[in-house]
Amino acid sequence: MKNRMSSEFIFQAFALLIAVIVVHGAYVGVIRPSAEAQLETQMARQAAGEDFVPERTIAVVIRDFEQEACFILLIWALSIMAYKARQTLREQSMLEGDLVDIPEGTSVLPADAREYSRALEDLPQRQQDLLLPRTLLAALQRFATTGSIQAVSDTIKESCEIESDRLDSELSMVRYIAWAIPSIGFIGTVRGIGDALGQAYKAVEGDISGVTVSLGVAFNSTFVALVLSIIIMFCLHQLQQAQERLVMDCQRYADKRLLRFLVADH
Repeated sequence: MKNRMSSEFIFQAFALLIAVIVVHGAYVGVIRPSAEAQLETQMARQAAGEDFVPERTIAVVIRDFEQEACFILLIWALSIMAYKARQTLREQSMLEGDLVDIPEGTSVLPADAREYSRALEDLPQRQQDLLLPRTLLAALQRFATTGSIQAVSDTIKESCEIESDRLDSELSMVRYIAWAIPSIGFIGTVRGIGDALGQAYKAVEGDISGVTVSLGVAFNSTFVALVLSIIIMFCLHQLQQAQERLVMDCQRYADKRLLRFLVADH
């Protein structure tokens, strides 16, 4: 489990680094040059007194630093959720096998629990760390120790509840990013409005180009941040559903494939 946590931390660190490199490279090489060229063209037409409606292209909408930060966080959050989803699929695949092969009609006594535990103990360490093998092994060990079916049921339930809490806590970083993105958008809004107010004297003199550009920063940053936060929250909701379904399926598997075969000593 400790190795799993360290590998996950390394993955998250590299995912953040790659997101920064890719997004910043795209902004420096493509997005900002394109947006600056379009804005210069529009300001030249305004200065010439032409009657036209400025075009809001994608490059212009996402050109500012706040939007860049939002896209970096978006890619980072999606990478973390993809990693979690891959783990969930690995856990889900264990439900398709017969980890505890108990023939129909067989009664399992506490003395037999050790024999059925061997199949789980012989699994590779990477598989033993997954939820279903851990739950079944803990249940069999508790049955061998106590001989109580109620104790086994409590062990299964407790193991699944602990896993559910762990999965939920590990998504705290994604929730933080989902909160941080709109906050960054509002920072862009404040910055844009502040720049616009700083150029109000130019608007009084008849030059409103600077004010319009600054207001564009304000509204574009909020717009992009809210759209990206909606995407993250949708993906997060789907991941949480998959994880909750996994925990319930594991508990159902343990009840169906193990618990109903147990017989306590009298």
